Amino acid sequence: MPHFTKPETGSWTEQYPELGTGPVNYEDSVDPAYYASEQAAIFKRTWLNVGRVELVPRTGSYFTKELAAADTSLIIVRGKDKEIRAFHNVCRHRGNKLVWNDFPREEVKGTCRQFTCKYHAWRYGLDGELTFIQQEEEFFGVEKSEYGLKAVRCEIWEGFIFVNLDQDAQPLAEYLGEMAKGLEGYPFHEMTEVFTYKADIGSNWKLFIDAFAEFYHAPVLHQKQATKDESEKLLSYGFEALHYELRSPHSMISSWGGMAPPKDPSMVKPIERALRSGLFGPWDKPAIDGLDKLPPGLNPARHRSWGTDSFEFFPNFTLLFWAPGWYLTYHYWPTAVDRHTFEANLYFVPAKTASQRLAQELAAVTFKEYALQDANTLEATQSMLKGRIVTDFPLNDQEILLRHLHKVVGDYVKEHADAAG
Repeated sequence: MPHFTKPETGSWTEQYPELGTGPVNYEDSVDPAYYASEQAAIFKRTWLNVGRVELVPRTGSYFTKELAAADTSLIIVRGKDKEIRAFHNVCRHRGNKLVWNDFPREEVKGTCRQFTCKYHAWRYGLDGELTFIQQEEEFFGVEKSEYGLKAVRCEIWEGFIFVNLDQDAQPLAEYLGEMAKGLEGYPFHEMTEVFTYKADIGSNWKLFIDAFAEFYHAPVLHQKQATKDESEKLLSYGFEALHYELRSPHSMISSWGGMAPPKDPSMVKPIERALRSGLFGPWDKPAIDGLDKLPPGLNPARHRSWGTDSFEFFPNFTLLFWAPGWYLTYHYWPTAVDRHTFEANLYFVPAKTASQRLAQELAAVTFKEYALQDANTLEATQSMLKGRIVTDFPLNDQEILLRHLHKVVGDYVKEHADAAG
């Protein structure tokens, strides 16, 4: 018997008949040719989140972003007019990567007045305009106004910076749609203390999204995150979510849990009781505006036991909110059909006391252990999928977001192929 009410159709999945309920094939996660199609159809044509405005706080602040799946590197910079812009990170002279330090493939950040190519010293302003050519008289009538940096579409939503390599793409607000609109007004700008993790994962990018888009696995894979008695109770109880919602190409899952403090302190480990924190974050909600009355998109079931909402913004951006008053972002950046770079950022209101700081530190290291368990499992999954010994995999009702993700990817790939003729 379900613990929470399901839709009248009898299941969340059957609310969306276009998804079907049959087994899913994971060929899209092992076929190199399919990955090449994803690059063209998705990562060169959709809106991609590359960070937040706090990364470029003042004039001249910049950072670079490596987009292997789109065959490019970008510069994100705040100009003299305070506008945030994005450019391809390539010098117009001979194609050298413009901004990098010791290792060309590593991302960098900093502050400058202009960008200077380390190959032949061509210089560009913060607005991307070419301002200086070394020994300009040696060239044959080059007009500097025609050789500025190649611009990339760049728009902001609630302090999140998005880019799109398709100059004809629909506006960001239209692309994010009603799902994002329901989150507007959350105090993102107050949560500027950031803990960051980055790892190279030996699995297809979609498989890690699959892992974080369902909690069916949590009582099993993450048993040791709680005390023995609590883990056994959770395992026997199983998991069910409060609500699922699809607004293609995006989706979300809303879940119970994350109460702060827990109803029974004995269910958590001694260090969690001592620091009043853990996987669900600090127990004490920060004293800021915007958390008492949440935006309408959060806790859509309006359940008293609500603890967390996870929003999957297509293609590779997860925005996860915890009831105690903090949030995470996940990014999954493909580098090959069987590899990707996983990034996680934990955002808190800056600590005012040592105990608050320790509570945040505990949440961060606990999350790291949690993520490592998932990442290790995904590498094992990838190693077996590529053999194609088994090709049909049944998904349950709690795995609706997985079914949706792979369908949406397939739809994008097919639409792009059809348009190309």
